Amino acid sequence: MGFLAEIIMKIEDVDLVVIHCSATREGQDVRREDIKGMHLKRGFNDVGYHILIYLDGTVVKGRDLDVMGAHVEGFNRNSWGICYIGGLDKDGKPKDTRTPAQNHSLKQVIEVLKVLAPKAEVKGHRDLSPDKNKDGVIDKVDWLKMCPCFDVEKWVKPFL
Repeated sequence: MGFLAEIIMKIEDVDLVVIHCSATREGQDVRREDIKGMHLKRGFNDVGYHILIYLDGTVVKGRDLDVMGAHVEGFNRNSWGICYIGGLDKDGKPKDTRTPAQNHSLKQVIEVLKVLAPKAEVKGHRDLSPDKNKDGVIDKVDWLKMCPCFDVEKWVKPFL
């Protein structure tokens, strides 16, 4: 990523908020430093996400909101990335493992980010997969990843 991760974003240009999961097992306590270590091994210069949400609902800063993230290829330039810890069941299979506290915090974070960037759409990482079958719909057939392991569009509809 190198210098690209240092690009300063104008908040008024943000048009996308992307929800991710850490792809860690249910109940596994993962912290910012752990995610940073994973991302440094992949060649990033810091945590790729702007916001992390721990199992207990604690919201932690990743990158500054005015610094381009490294969280979804092809969509980093004008987006913010939020990552909740979890996303896999105890056997390592995709599952919506959000705790009630994470769910509450995620909703609050989205509401605040929408005040800062009102035109921003909220999507799940998997919803930004390419339309492999060219049917005009990004669905399970197209997903490159299961992340964030829940239907973001359905989840945000009642409060956005």
